[in-house]
Order: sequence, then C-alpha cells, then structure tokens
Amino acid sequence: MLRRQKGFTLIELLIVIAIIGILAAIAIPMYQSQTIKAKLTEVTHALSTVSSGLMAFRVQNGYWPPCGNATLIMASIGVGVATGGSSRVSAIQTDNSGKITATIANVTTSPAIDGTTLILTPTSDTTTGGITWGFDGASTLAGVAGGAYMPKR
Repeated sequence: MLRRQKGFTLIELLIVIAIIGILAAIAIPMYQSQTIKAKLTEVTHALSTVSSGLMAFRVQNGYWPPCGNATLIMASIGVGVATGGSSRVSAIQTDNSGKITATIANVTTSPAIDGTTLILTPTSDTTTGGITWGFDGASTLAGVAGGAYMPKR
C-alpha cells in the first residue's frame, strides 16, 4: 500500500512567496501614488470653488477681482476656503488676471509635495467667447515626480 503525503513542497511554497513579493513590489508604489492623488483632490476642489466664484464676479462686473488671500477671497466673492490646520491648502490667493495659486500642505505620505503650489489659470476662448481653466505648468507641483501628481483638466 502506497502512502500519499499531504502538503506542499518547499519549491511550491517558495514560488508562492516569490509571486506575492512581486505583486507587493508593484502594488505598494501604485497605492501610495493613488493615496497622494486622493489627498490632492481637496486642493483641486478648493481651486474649483474659487474659480466658480471668480467667474460669477467677472460675469457681473466685467473684470477679475484682485482678491489676494483667503480672507479677501471670502470678502470679495463670498467663497470660503479652509486654509491652515488640517486642511490640504495652507494658502490660496488670486490676482487681477484671474489666476489662482494654492499652496499645498499636510500630504503626510509625501513630504516633498508639502509647500508646492498648484496654479489654475483662465484662458479666453476666442471661438466661443468663454473662459477655459487649465492647470499652469509653472506650478511647482509639476516638478515633483516628473509631474505625476499634476491633475488633468
């Protein structure tokens, strides 16, 4: 009578461990990248909120308001943006051309991103007469990780 052994051989176990290691080596950096992008959505949301307020002001008055910092943005166009504390936006400002600059903070998984800026710039569309918004290449966030974290617009 033959006895059949139950269980896995050492080779089979080593192959499984190698496969898990390869998957982890691919998945962990991708997970970290997506975590950073998710944290940056708070910044893009703040920029979007301010751009909507600026457009409403421009439609009513015919010019861009020179708002300056977050307090002046609230006073000029009535849009509140949380800055400082646990917010991902440490500062936000606009100029009289409509350009909005947000300084990024509290991205704990990537300290290289803290202190960088994300700039949203309006451009006149000559065919429709409207305004299109785009992220400026002068944003210092564009220089981090080869621009991998720059949002698409």
